[in-house]
Amino acid sequence: MEFFSNCIGFEQDIEDLFKSTFTDSEGSEEGALIAELVRNLFIDTAPDDIQVFLARAENDLVGAAVFTRLTYSKDPRVVFLLSPMAVATRWQGKGVGQRLLTEALASLREAGVDVAITYGDPEFYGKVGFKTLTESIARPPLPLSQPEGWIGQSLTEAPLAALKGSSTCVATLNDPSFW
Repeated sequence: MEFFSNCIGFEQDIEDLFKSTFTDSEGSEEGALIAELVRNLFIDTAPDDIQVFLARAENDLVGAAVFTRLTYSKDPRVVFLLSPMAVATRWQGKGVGQRLLTEALASLREAGVDVAITYGDPEFYGKVGFKTLTESIARPPLPLSQPEGWIGQSLTEAPLAALKGSSTCVATLNDPSFW
């Protein structure tokens, strides 16, 4: 298994991975929606505001995790939001997602990111250190349909203290249908 973060030249493969994975698990409408989200993240997000981490096995792209900047209006800490993430259906349950996230979080930590947040399954993401967040610790940019899925972690030695101010995500994610 190879892990890397240079997505240049892999954009279509990444989009296809998200489409097929989400189609398999959630249906074709969700697959198309998430593929479009990924395409728009690549097109509309400034290079400093997006980090993409990939896993490859047997010359195939088998996993991808997309992190984008999440800004808190009164907080100097660097925060990135994981959304979306996918592991190819035939590779699920083999530790690929956990290994990909472990590599991604280490890379973000080395790059000076202070906090990682996501909106997903607390059981899965808890395996790599994510913990439930309350809105008093980290306000989401839009109302959450499933508040129990708002999770995060400090990437520094310090415990996660409350993030100050309102939050703003990248424009592509600023859509209530994703929250």
